[in-house]
Amino acid sequence: MIRLACEKDIDRILELLSQVLEIHAQARPDIFVSGTTKYGREELGEMLKDSASPIYVAVDQEDRVLGYAFCQIKKQPASDNLVPFSYMYIDDLCVDSACRGQHLGQKLFEYVKEEAVKIGCYEVCLNVWTGNEGAEAFYEKMGMKTKKREMEFVLHAHRD
Repeated sequence: MIRLACEKDIDRILELLSQVLEIHAQARPDIFVSGTTKYGREELGEMLKDSASPIYVAVDQEDRVLGYAFCQIKKQPASDNLVPFSYMYIDDLCVDSACRGQHLGQKLFEYVKEEAVKIGCYEVCLNVWTGNEGAEAFYEKMGMKTKKREMEFVLHAHRD
């Protein structure tokens, strides 16, 4: 089952956020700090109250969170050279490493797409860090295509 996250899910979401952070920290230790999470307990509590930033969770029969999709409903601003539209941005999607291979990620992704259609979004989009080949392969399997690339030129070998 997939539903909106609630306060009782915070501890479990924090565990999964830690799993995702470690994948990123392995791929980019120059950017991500191992042993941390993207969001903290208080921040998650505030996010749960924001209807423009829904967090969907996949749960088992005991209502235990097995995966999540952090989303943000956004608008491309109108300008002379851009068509205005709404879109669903997936800020983070994770399935517990112990539950992978059960198609929970696919179910979460499909659910997000359905919710985006319901509110009239033009597209669903996200960013994937280079080095996270598993995520890249998953999203390509879901039918996503590269829209644009953010490129970098690292100037310093170490951060201060």
